[in-house]
Amino acid sequence: MRLVLSLLLPALIACSASAAFGQQAPHKTPQKVISSERSHTVLVLGDSLSAAHNLAESQGWVALMQKRLAEKNAGATHKWQIVNASISGETTSGGLSRLPELLTVVQPGWVLLELGANDGLRGLPLALIRANLQKLIDQSKQSGARVVLLGIMLPPNYGPAYAEPFAAMYQQLAEKNTLPLVPFLLKDVATNPKLMQQDGLHPTAEGEPIVLDNVWAVVKPLWLPSSK
Repeated sequence: MRLVLSLLLPALIACSASAAFGQQAPHKTPQKVISSERSHTVLVLGDSLSAAHNLAESQGWVALMQKRLAEKNAGATHKWQIVNASISGETTSGGLSRLPELLTVVQPGWVLLELGANDGLRGLPLALIRANLQKLIDQSKQSGARVVLLGIMLPPNYGPAYAEPFAAMYQQLAEKNTLPLVPFLLKDVATNPKLMQQDGLHPTAEGEPIVLDNVWAVVKPLWLPSSK
């Protein structure tokens, strides 16, 4: 039986608006997810950048991706399902605590990994962030899922000594693990104040479609290679 999932399962996550990249939202036990085709099930594990911070859920890039997949894949036997397990305020450590249960329940064929921003904003050691991201990659791959890594850059005021190796970390992890990489999730958005909310960290509703395009450029050849 095919169940087209809602984009943000209440039993999986609860998003909250807050400062920085979002205050940690409470964890809830996920419910069983039924999928007719694992290869067409996508788990998005991220923070408020993927949780439509201060926007309607339907305005976020994840919801827009589900809509685009439905349009591009209309009439196909298997429907794409996206489970958005992104939580405002999430860190790599928080993701590690949630991922095993999510992998068991969702059984994704793909994991879009968008974490590390909150770790970086807190100035956590890069070695710790890198190690946690590697563990998230390893756990996802061991479950049978393929991983797409979504890169993040920190605001300039964090200084090049920290911000530059932080940004380079995603490229290095992608190369080490042979992963598809979105080099910078907020490309063409973060540098345009009109596309960013007043906090200077989160996209506006007008910026979210550009974020989607940044991700789509990487996943479309993997998911819908014959689609225009």
